[in-house]
Amino acid sequence: MRLLFLGDVVGRAGRRAVMENLQKLREDWRLDFVVVNGENASNGMGLTGEHAKLLLEAGADCITLGDHAFDQKDMLQFIETEPRILRPVNYAKTAPGKGARVFEATRGRKVLVAQVLGQVFMKRAYDDPWGGIEAVLKAHPLGGAVQATIVDMHCEATSEKMAMGHWCDGKASLVVGTHTHVPTGDAQILPGGTGYLSDAGMCGDYLSVIGMDRAEPMRRFVTGMAKSRFTPARDEATLSGVFVETDDKTGKTTRIAMVRQGGRLEQAAP
Repeated sequence: MRLLFLGDVVGRAGRRAVMENLQKLREDWRLDFVVVNGENASNGMGLTGEHAKLLLEAGADCITLGDHAFDQKDMLQFIETEPRILRPVNYAKTAPGKGARVFEATRGRKVLVAQVLGQVFMKRAYDDPWGGIEAVLKAHPLGGAVQATIVDMHCEATSEKMAMGHWCDGKASLVVGTHTHVPTGDAQILPGGTGYLSDAGMCGDYLSVIGMDRAEPMRRFVTGMAKSRFTPARDEATLSGVFVETDDKTGKTTRIAMVRQGGRLEQAAP
């Protein structure tokens, strides 16, 4: 299968880039399944139901969230009605929605998507990510119950992301990090056949501070004082993410490539 994962969509610029480009990428790259992290798509904090619909209509087969999953309050209800949206597996036990789900890709093939939150440097002490993802992977063995598995590791520390990649090696097709909004250059296939990238980057305006208009973050760094709220930067966005090609029989990755389309960053494609 040919799978695409796009990193955190940030604000209007990120939404616009997905809406204007994803369908063409699906056709040009003959994609079988697309996952988009949408947790910053609505004004940089969370995702509304309205904006979720726009991303799904644009060509996303699944939207993952993160630690800002329910910053937009209507998502508390919307996620219960839209199975294509996932919150983290190890979020609060009472949280609505699901953290993992099996989807149908082209030609009836099955794709498991799961998201997990890390613990290092995160503001909340989330539940154990290791036991949470292990239970999901055991219930849906790669090359058996599903033809491909994508794990979105949403956290701050690259070390924790790397550890999750090795933890899942041979049990997932792709482990990709999100949350820090900066694409890393370490796309690789691990020894057990799992594709790995520490961070997919963001779908947003890179003439910014991790997607936000530069003025307020810079003021806070320089003075230690806040003057206004963060607002997403609005110039042309770069679609950032990762492409993998997998073997249907084993579910393992046979090819991996970084993706950067449009905007300011050096372009990259499969």
